[in-house]
Amino acid sequence: MAIAAATAVEAENAETDTPTSRFAWMRAFRRPWTLTGIVITAVFCIFGIIGPWVAPYDPSAVSKATLQPPSPEHWLGTTQTGQDVLSQMLYGTQISLLVGVGAAIVATVLSVLVGLAAGYLGGLSDELLSLLANVFLVIPALPLTVILASYLPKSGSLGIILVISITGWAWGARVLRAQTLSLRKRDFVEAARATGERTSSIIFRDIFPNQIAVIAASFLGTVTGAILTQASLAFLGLTNVTEWSWGTILYWAQVSSAMLTGSWWWFVPAGLAIALLGTGLSLVNFGIDEFINPRLRQAGIGTRKAQRAQVRAQRAKVVRGPARVRGQRPPHQPYDPVTSDVILRIENLHVDYVGENSVTPAVNDVSLTLRRGEVLGIAGESGSGKSTLAYAITRLHKPPAQITGGGIFYTNTDGSTTDILRMSDNELRDFRWDELSIVFQSAMHALNPVLTVGAQLDDVLRAHRPELSSADRAARVVELLGLVGIQTDRVNAYPHELSGGMRQRAMIAVGLALDPEIIVMDEPTTALDVVIQRQIIEKIIELKDRLGFAVVFITHDLSLLIELSDTIAVMYAGRVVELADADEFYRNPRHPYSQGLLASFPTLSGPKRELAGIPGSPPDLRQLPTGCAFAPRCPLAFDHCVEVVPPLIPLAGPAEWRQAEAACLLYEGDGSAAARVPDGIAERMEDAR
Repeated sequence: MAIAAATAVEAENAETDTPTSRFAWMRAFRRPWTLTGIVITAVFCIFGIIGPWVAPYDPSAVSKATLQPPSPEHWLGTTQTGQDVLSQMLYGTQISLLVGVGAAIVATVLSVLVGLAAGYLGGLSDELLSLLANVFLVIPALPLTVILASYLPKSGSLGIILVISITGWAWGARVLRAQTLSLRKRDFVEAARATGERTSSIIFRDIFPNQIAVIAASFLGTVTGAILTQASLAFLGLTNVTEWSWGTILYWAQVSSAMLTGSWWWFVPAGLAIALLGTGLSLVNFGIDEFINPRLRQAGIGTRKAQRAQVRAQRAKVVRGPARVRGQRPPHQPYDPVTSDVILRIENLHVDYVGENSVTPAVNDVSLTLRRGEVLGIAGESGSGKSTLAYAITRLHKPPAQITGGGIFYTNTDGSTTDILRMSDNELRDFRWDELSIVFQSAMHALNPVLTVGAQLDDVLRAHRPELSSADRAARVVELLGLVGIQTDRVNAYPHELSGGMRQRAMIAVGLALDPEIIVMDEPTTALDVVIQRQIIEKIIELKDRLGFAVVFITHDLSLLIELSDTIAVMYAGRVVELADADEFYRNPRHPYSQGLLASFPTLSGPKRELAGIPGSPPDLRQLPTGCAFAPRCPLAFDHCVEVVPPLIPLAGPAEWRQAEAACLLYEGDGSAAARVPDGIAERMEDAR
């Protein structure tokens, strides 16, 4: 285990083989199709800029050389009145690009403003902005464009830009709104909101960068669409036909029956230009998407071979260190009521999910205390209310979740007490991260994928420590990463460039950024292998001992809690069913649910035994059974269990430990079997223990 752990640490820190992010654009744009698109687009842009200056003739000048095919004097031939087609194409490129880019800029800005605001703000703002977009979507675009253009036939390019923008922004806004609705529920947006970032900052720093690929696709698509629309309107004669564009060339070609006379050189160049530019813009869009989306950023074949060779080299290294037995905890520290003062007190907390016709109790009458420097572990199956409790503590719960009763009280260092549930939004903004922070589960989703780890730490510091200079913030970012064991050269790494363990370390660094008194950790080791879990737990213990913060650690893995925690609370169906010192809990679990959880883990010593799982499934919180919620699954249940909801009562325990508590009718206050328990059940209780 020690060899594996050491090798994993070294491989984690050595995972710098991925090319740095500042070269990502080079990797993306080295693709043949992207380079082809860039070259095509660049050629058209160059001719759009210099076209009028390099044109050999005035595009409107007539001559006697009528309907001449391509020749050395006229590379693309002439029109019916002897006008040079090449000169018309060069002038027309500028106008077509101007209309395309101009209309795309205006339409994209409107789409971004409406789509992001509607998706993030929600409520009445979303309804009004969505209604506006839907109105433009249900109106047929082509007839509306033709009608508007017919009223502005002499307004030139500016009028066409306005017409295309007005009719082309709604679809992009609709797409961006849908993406924003998805992103605003992501953990990294919740984290940004928890750090106190303003709404405008969240929209443009957290949500907008994650939609650049969509916005770029919309922009380039609008450029192509605007060029086609302008060409179509010009072809129909609805624009200023004396202003040369590709559409104007096609208009005069069809008026003069160029196809019937076989004058292909008159209309083919303009048609090919439109098709070729559209192809080039699409290829560029592929490259932009690859650059923006980290999962599409892959190195070339040679780089991948080098990466595999590096991984093999790292695996070949063996670093030996002292072995440590899993499950071995530091010596138990007796409870001292003077030094172990309460910093967080939860009293009779109720959190319900309120629907139109139903109320689902997710947290039901929970009371807990957390002392300074203590680790309070909360365990239970999925759906037991652990994460809902964590979000309630930090006031990050969202509708339909509502705190319907109880209180959460924080004790400051000066001894004063504050009710977190009564804090205003501004007070919460100052409180979160300064006094209480949270480490979300699934670091890959909690970290913003398009911001570097250093930038995300800097966001927290900039929001809560505005007096710090950029140099001071940068130094603090390096210090924080060093605290959690991440090398400083990973400051500019994106989340996808880090291993799972390093991402979780980065999340812990975010939680430590402002030196909080309490850190709530919501399943921080989920989806990590046991070696990385070991490293994360050891790092948490080390930092807690060094910095002195308290921890609320939530997980479904009891083996981790027994090793890490001072006190363990077991939740079932929204209630705390057992609360005890970690050592006492391990040696003498009282509640049948706790006994079942511990029995599901294999032992590393002693005789082999068959693992015994807990039969059945957790109850539906919308239809809880009468009496004890665990009774239908409990092997020790008797008649009273289905009639009475057992309260959490204190039980006798060693004097040096805090009293254990259990919510079970099997026990009296002294921890012995209750008088009402049938004799057969009492005997089975002793066997189970």
